[in-house]
Amino acid sequence: MSIKLGPNRYGKAETRVVRVTKNGAKHDLRDLNVSVALSGDMEAVHYTGDNGTVLPTDTQKNTVFSFAKQYGISSPEDFGLKLARHFVDSQPTIHHARVELEEYTWERNVVGLNSHPHSFVKSNRETRTAVVHYDGRKAWVVSGLKDMTVLNSTGSEFHGFIKDRYTTLRETRDRVLATEVNAQWRHTSDSVEWDKSYEVVKRCLLQAFADTHSLSLQQTLYEMGERVLETVSDIVEVKLALPNKHHFEVDLSHFGQVNDNEVFWAADRPYGLIEGTVVREVPAAGPAWD
Repeated sequence: MSIKLGPNRYGKAETRVVRVTKNGAKHDLRDLNVSVALSGDMEAVHYTGDNGTVLPTDTQKNTVFSFAKQYGISSPEDFGLKLARHFVDSQPTIHHARVELEEYTWERNVVGLNSHPHSFVKSNRETRTAVVHYDGRKAWVVSGLKDMTVLNSTGSEFHGFIKDRYTTLRETRDRVLATEVNAQWRHTSDSVEWDKSYEVVKRCLLQAFADTHSLSLQQTLYEMGERVLETVSDIVEVKLALPNKHHFEVDLSHFGQVNDNEVFWAADRPYGLIEGTVVREVPAAGPAWD
């Protein structure tokens, strides 16, 4: 039986880079967490420790900072594409680059009627994400967001489900539906107005969640993915993970009170986890999600 090296990659994880763009008195801010992973001719370093084909992870970190200065950061996707193409095209032993990015949002500090041009407040919004792949010929871009918490206080039901001797859950025609949206969407193009596209997709996700009279969180998931695909032509897949953030109606009868779906306790675990992908067409070959 022969033993050999299987798939592998290496890189610098979680380089935190903050880029301030100064336009006179007005400043703009982009705050990214960047992880790079490279693969290629890496047999020698694994078999014998020969580092002749290895681009040091410290060099990868330095490249992130230098590119932030040289090119600025117009969007996570664009910045990731620049890095991925550089690592593959500049190094003959590197055949594939994967760049994963998270963006943390800052908003302008507004006090009264005054917006301060160089003062910011950390936003409690969702985290924007992107994963970029490049193999020397083609780039794949997967945009996304995570930790976007949404809630409908009515307009959700759950009934008609399987019941066995372990079932205690009661059917309901009116419940709170809350989830933390974790979404990724795959583009057919690597030339997109990334910030505009992101805002359109986010709006589609929020609108579909609000508009859907939900009989199940699965139904809501599909409506959210479908809304994105109907709206944005260059997106071919939307992958969603929706944890069900349960809100249980509190029994107030012991206190002589009627609770008409007004007082709830929010449980953080255990929770239902609903996952699914909504697809426009058969996915193209390539490392779309990984």
